[in-house]
Amino acid sequence: MEALLDPLQNPVTYAAPFFVLAILVEVAALRWLGHDDSVTGYAWRDARTSISMGVVSLVFLTLFKVVTFLAFSVVHVYLAPFHLPTDTWWYWVLVVVGVDLGYYWHHRFSHRVRIAWAGHQAHHSSEFMNFGTALRQKWNPWFEFFFWLPLPLLGFAPWTLYAAFGVNLVFQFFVHTELVDRLPRPVEFVFNTPSHHRVHHGRDPEYLDRNYGGILIVWDRLFGTFAAEERRPTYGLTTPVETYDLLTLQYGHYADIARDVRAARRWRDRLGYVLGPPGWTPSGGPAPEPTLPRR
Repeated sequence: MEALLDPLQNPVTYAAPFFVLAILVEVAALRWLGHDDSVTGYAWRDARTSISMGVVSLVFLTLFKVVTFLAFSVVHVYLAPFHLPTDTWWYWVLVVVGVDLGYYWHHRFSHRVRIAWAGHQAHHSSEFMNFGTALRQKWNPWFEFFFWLPLPLLGFAPWTLYAAFGVNLVFQFFVHTELVDRLPRPVEFVFNTPSHHRVHHGRDPEYLDRNYGGILIVWDRLFGTFAAEERRPTYGLTTPVETYDLLTLQYGHYADIARDVRAARRWRDRLGYVLGPPGWTPSGGPAPEPTLPRR
């Protein structure tokens, strides 16, 4: 447990200085290119909000590790029919791919089930696409547990799951930018890239609920959620929150759900407001724009 909580065991710890350097380089490059904050680049209040969210999220991620590590260990020790060797190169390839596949399904779940979207929508609340936006992390990672649970059952050591997820987070930081255009076609076909992830952050109807992949975009191609970047996306939520208050951004949508549940007259409607897609209504079903955070 001590090794699990040791920041030196977390790939994100080693990447943090490069995050700072990347932000500084991006700011300098955008100013040199003459981009206006009203269109692209950085706005101070927006960047400050994103960075603050990222710092606080580290506390919640640590708590998540503590809560889930015991459950993963029980499954791995008592239920897994075999244990894979962690000292082989192929093990680390498999665990990174396995965590990424779990991330894809968790990410898709977070966009299609309202109670999960309530936590995830904070990450999409910025109307800018830059390295600062990558730090705008949610404070509610609890649903991830269920999507990782098969991995210790398949013989993957619990501590390696967190290392692989750290690699996943580091990779995803660098796809939050507008400075990188299309990469070579083989890279664009296999991996998540800035172009693919710009689509994911777009609120345009053709871009909603697309490109969920973390490291690999092949999951989206396989499961029918891929969309290519045809034009520059419009970023942010379909209904902008128009606030920089951290608590509102992180927990405001939970209050919206509670309000809708209280107003509902039937249990199936209450369940629909919680477990249906964002924007679900009893009369009309899913709203045309499924990531609408009703405000």
